[in-house]
Amino acid sequence: MAQGTVLAEEVAKFDALASEWWNPRGPMAPLHAMNPLRTRWIAERLGAATGREPGALGGLALLDVGCGAGLAAEALARRGARVTGLDMAAEALEVARFHAASEGLSIEYRQGRPEDLSGQFDAVTALEVIEHVANRDAFLASLARSTRPEGMVFLSTLNRTARSFLFAKLGAEYLLRMLPRGTHDWRMFVTPAELGTGLRRAGLRVVDVAGMVPDPLSGGWRESRDTAVNYIIAARKD
Repeated sequence: MAQGTVLAEEVAKFDALASEWWNPRGPMAPLHAMNPLRTRWIAERLGAATGREPGALGGLALLDVGCGAGLAAEALARRGARVTGLDMAAEALEVARFHAASEGLSIEYRQGRPEDLSGQFDAVTALEVIEHVANRDAFLASLARSTRPEGMVFLSTLNRTARSFLFAKLGAEYLLRMLPRGTHDWRMFVTPAELGTGLRRAGLRVVDVAGMVPDPLSGGWRESRDTAVNYIIAARKD
């Protein structure tokens, strides 16, 4: 059932994983491995766009939509951003608040939908979120409204290709058991062209896009020109 851009069944799905969110070997292991690349990529582009040293976010107000238990929010806060995390999953937010406090990080976590949020931010992130929302255009419009003029929006997601079905759906959920079964609906994956069109309709100009692929040597992820499975995109509000 949808409530605005939020699908209640998706909220319940991630609330059920709340206690395992910070376990790097648990069901969120792929996000733990991917997170350094995602947040570094965002910080480099946001820092450069705002006249700072690439990667330096001191003083910037940042909204992390669909923050879950705070993996990206904490990493961006450690780079100096003033982070607000937004999610509808109450149990995940409780874990986020506890974990941030235990790490000595000041992050404001709010329960709610992006379309109901007031105020604007220097940057808005929505990482591995858009493939779980009820109304893609309404979701992107809400991200744009929450972004100040000349601010930036960053999204990471899964491409809808045969390879993503094989690796991100069948492989990750059914063969390797890296994610709980039913985590993703391949039909809700978004191609870069579709996402670019949606961002433009929302008044945002795409400025960069990159693929993200596992790096077997490091155990982490690396930037790639291959966007067939995972990718990250940056857009600017002119």
